[in-house]
Order: sequence, then structure tokens, then C-alpha cells
Amino acid sequence: MKGLFNGLLVKLMAVGVVAACSVLLFTTEKDCRDKENELDGIQVKIDALENENSELQRLLDSDDMSAYLEKVAIEERDYAYPDERRFYDTSRD
Repeated sequence: MKGLFNGLLVKLMAVGVVAACSVLLFTTEKDCRDKENELDGIQVKIDALENENSELQRLLDSDDMSAYLEKVAIEERDYAYPDERRFYDTSRD
């Protein structure tokens, strides 16, 4: 009886260890997939910033600051030329 109990206990512990390792393996794989997706998103942001940086470097190298200033004024500051007319769609709120 004592040998049967010890053998059963060892088998149960072995099954428990295998189950715990399986859960740990699946959890680790899921975390790796999540991190790879996050890395892909970060890489897209890096590529966009590198493109913007190369465009700014090109503008600085060409000594054409007026084109850069015009771009910043129009896109970021929402400035307009004195004779320019802008129309805004206010029906979408």
C-alpha cells in the first residue's frame, strides 16, 4: 500500500509539473508575440521619424530656409498668405 501511494504521488507530481510547464510555455509564447507586435509598431514610428529627419536634414543642407519656414507656418501654425482664402467645413463636429 505504501509503495502504491508513493508511486501515485510521483505520477501526480509529474503531471502537475508538465501542466505547469505547458502553461508557462504558452504564456511565454503569447508574451513574445505581443512584444513582437509592439516592436513592429515602434519600428513604424522609427521609420516615420527617420524620414522626417532626413527631410529636415535635406532642407538644412540646401540652405533653403524659406521653404521650410513656409511649410511650418502653413502646416503647424495654420498661417495663410494675406490674399489667400481658406474654407473650413464646420458641418462636421
